[in-house]
Amino acid sequence: MWVKLCEVDADAEGGLFSPVRLSQDHPMKIIWKRGFIRLVLVGGILWMLLILIVLLFHIWSCQSSLVSFSAICNKGSKLFTILDTMGLVPKPPHRCPIPLVDDPNKIVIPKGTTPSKTVKHLTYITEDEVGNNGSHSPPLFGGHQSWLQREESFKLKSTMKVHCGFMQGGGAEMATKDIKYAENCRFVVASGIFDEYDTPHQPTNLSPRSQKLFCFLMVVDEVSINFIKKNVTVREDNDAGQWVGIWRLILLKRQPYDEPRRNGKVPKILTHRLFPQAQYSIWIDGKMELMVDPLLILERYLWRGKHTFAIAQHKHHRSIYEEADANKRRKRYARPLIDLHMKIYRYEGMEPWTIKKNTISGKRHSQHALVH
Repeated sequence: MWVKLCEVDADAEGGLFSPVRLSQDHPMKIIWKRGFIRLVLVGGILWMLLILIVLLFHIWSCQSSLVSFSAICNKGSKLFTILDTMGLVPKPPHRCPIPLVDDPNKIVIPKGTTPSKTVKHLTYITEDEVGNNGSHSPPLFGGHQSWLQREESFKLKSTMKVHCGFMQGGGAEMATKDIKYAENCRFVVASGIFDEYDTPHQPTNLSPRSQKLFCFLMVVDEVSINFIKKNVTVREDNDAGQWVGIWRLILLKRQPYDEPRRNGKVPKILTHRLFPQAQYSIWIDGKMELMVDPLLILERYLWRGKHTFAIAQHKHHRSIYEEADANKRRKRYARPLIDLHMKIYRYEGMEPWTIKKNTISGKRHSQHALVH
C-alpha cells in the first residue's frame, strides 16, 4: 500500500507524465515563445537602426570638412574595408564599357571640316510663304510647306534651299545677346529644360582644355527660367548673360507649339539651326548629366571613324512605329496626330524595323554630333 500511495503521491506532485504538470507548463511555454518572438523583433529593429546610423554617419563623414572624418571615405581605410565587407558601401551602377581615350589633352582635333560631296551650297527658307488662296494664316515655325516642296527637298542637289524651321515670326526666338555669344562658339554642348521640370545638372570630369574649348548652352523657356531662378543661383555677367554654373542659359521666347514636349524637340533636333556657327555640337537631355569629357565623346564617335554624325540607339524601341505606340500608351501627344503622322510614313514607304537594318550611326549627314 505504501508503494501505491507513493506512486499516487508522486503523480500528484507532478511526475513526468502527470496531467497536473502539463497543465502548469503550458502557460509557461506560451509566455516563453512570445518573449522569444519579441526579442527577435526588437533585435531586428535595433540592427536595422544600427545599419541606418552607420550609413548616415558614412555619408556625413564623406562630406565633412574635417580630415579625420573625410578619410573614412578613402578606399584604403580600415573602416571602408569593414563597411564594404558588410555590404554597406553602395556599388556604382553598372555601365557598359566604352573604349575611350584616357587623356583629353592628347586628342588631336581634325583641322577644317569634311566637305560634302553632294550639297555644296545650302540655305534655308526663313520667310513663310502663304498660299495665294486669300488665307491670312499666321506664320508657322516650320512654314506653310507644300507637298511638292517637301518632295523636292529629298532630292539632293549641289545648291539647295529648304524649309528647316525658324520662320520669321514663327516663334523660338533668341535674344540678341545670346545670338552674339553663340556666334563665337565652335564646340557646343547643348541641353534643354522646358515646362519647369528640372534644374541644370553640372557636368563632371571636365578637363581644363574642354572647359576653355566648349560652350555649354542650356536652352530654356520663360517658365523654366523663372523656376530655375527660384531653386538655384543664377549669376549675371557684364553682358547680361545668365549662368548656372558652367551652363549659359539661352532663353527661347514665343514658343512655337502648345505642348512643352514639342517645344523641347526644337533645340534637340535643330541644334545646327539654333547655333549655326558651331562646328561640332553634342546634345544631352536635360534630365541627364554629362559624366565624360566631351572631347572624348567626339574622338570616340566621330573622329576615330571619320564620321560626321552619331546618334544613340534607343534602349527599348527600334522602330518608329514602336515609338509611336509607346507615345500613345503614355499619352504624350494627341493620338489622332500620331496616327496621321504614321499614316504618312507608311504611305511614303517606310517599313518597320528588321534585323537587316542598323542604327543610323556614323553617317555623313552633317557636321554635328548628337550623343545622349
